[in-house]
Amino acid sequence: QVQLVESGGGLVQAGGSLRLSCAASGRTPSRYAMGWFREAPGKDRELVAAISWSGGRIYYADSVEGRFTISRDNAKNTVYLQMNSPMPEDTPVYYCNLDREYYNIQRMRVLSPWGRGTQLTVSS
Repeated sequence: QVQLVESGGGLVQAGGSLRLSCAASGRTPSRYAMGWFREAPGKDRELVAAISWSGGRIYYADSVEGRFTISRDNAKNTVYLQMNSPMPEDTPVYYCNLDREYYNIQRMRVLSPWGRGTQLTVSS
């Protein structure tokens, strides 16, 4: 089984910056895409960004395009989400997950049980 541990959340002022990290461990596939998701209270979980194994394919939700950057370090089995100029609506809990296929991430089809996530709070 794959374990996912998200970290890096906290309190940030609107217009500031923050970097989230997600480390995968356990029985990870040899190659896998990863994605960042977020879930606000009372709303469905949504995909924020996705990245293929090589980093050659990247997706961003329209709401974060130009402000957030996803990257990964395959040697560390870690994916990052650099958040620049966060806004109060970026506040919810952030989760990461993975799948062997990049397009499955975009379809919200993931391989691993969800981790605990990391909470982001953006103050205005």
